[in-house]
Amino acid sequence: MTSPTRAVVFDYGGVMTLPVRDSIAAWIRADDIVPESFTTVLREWLGRYVDAGTPIHRLELGELPVEEFDRLLAERLETYAGTPVDPKGVLERLFAGMRPDPAMWALARDLRAAGVRVALLSNSWGDFYDHGPIEEMFEVAVISEQVGLRKPDPAIFRLVLDKLGLDAGECVFIDDAEPNIVGARDLGLVAVLHEDAATTRAALAQHVPALGGAA
Repeated sequence: MTSPTRAVVFDYGGVMTLPVRDSIAAWIRADDIVPESFTTVLREWLGRYVDAGTPIHRLELGELPVEEFDRLLAERLETYAGTPVDPKGVLERLFAGMRPDPAMWALARDLRAAGVRVALLSNSWGDFYDHGPIEEMFEVAVISEQVGLRKPDPAIFRLVLDKLGLDAGECVFIDDAEPNIVGARDLGLVAVLHEDAATTRAALAQHVPALGGAA
């Protein structure tokens, strides 16, 4: 028998916010960056099969300061004008256009109203979080750089479960990155690959019937 859903664990960027790619696209245009130079770095530093210890991994684990990451990333980027990318504040500019997704925050509120606990689990690229709303909404918030663990490491999922005091089968995990979904499912969590608020709400309604009538 399936355990009742007692908590939903949300990713942050791209789940509780509008797509991060929109903010990235605005930054690339503003800094005159050749998009392929950025996607190449992502593939080398964050691809599914890359070895551990890339600059992104170290950033997410809190082992690499944001300023140093900014410098390493800027060195790898190309501009159409052939001029260097200013390394100061690269990540700040990258995330400048990221905005909360009102529909996902409404979903979290509806879950709480239905008696379901809500938590946050995020791989961080520096401290670019809106902490006030996060502290107000989420009972538990686990940020990778603060705990020295990153998704999809099973240990970070276990940490969230321990903080909630729940078994994996009692929780649903929502993320927009498939490797993290696979990692959560391997531990026994129900996992939903986020595409947009409407489809995620519909998927969650299968586990939280009270959502069926939520606005």
